[in-house]
Amino acid sequence: MERQAASDAKLLADSLGQLPEPEVQPAFVVVSGLPGSGKSYFCRKLAERAPFLILESDVLRKALFPRPSYTPDENTRLFQGVHHLIEDLLKRSIPVILDATNLSEQHRERLYSIAERLDARLILVRVEAPQELVRERLTARTAGKDRESRSEAGWNVYQKMRPAVQKIRRRHYVVDTSRDITPVIDKIVREIEK
Repeated sequence: MERQAASDAKLLADSLGQLPEPEVQPAFVVVSGLPGSGKSYFCRKLAERAPFLILESDVLRKALFPRPSYTPDENTRLFQGVHHLIEDLLKRSIPVILDATNLSEQHRERLYSIAERLDARLILVRVEAPQELVRERLTARTAGKDRESRSEAGWNVYQKMRPAVQKIRRRHYVVDTSRDITPVIDKIVREIEK
């Protein structure tokens, strides 16, 4: 299993673009939220303000599985590879944003552990939006009108995942993407620059 994760992490690393410069204590931003909440939009806006490598689970999944099936086994393999990749990047002092649903505290615990072990500055962000706005976004996505989205999740996936959302038990930022997200980004940038 470890060998598979290392092999998958290498494949995922090869799919990445140019990496940002290493930092003394790299920030590791873990973004959590349902499909259509605006996670990827938030991540792009944050990366415009501070140097980060965005690891977008939807993009990484397609690098590993060109025709994804979204099965539990595929998810397990993807995230084992992603976790291995995050460790490799943080060991090299590369600041990282993980853009994934990250809905359960059990799954986030693994990310907390990586950050603590590697002395990365962990920043947790919950992204949300009103349900009707999410429905509009996901309908546009399904119709192919959202050119920036790389996710295939539609309204039915949102409804299926919604009961799985667990409260983040650690200090975290909350971003409502139906409003101006700049104030929260400003706070996060200030925290990174401390």
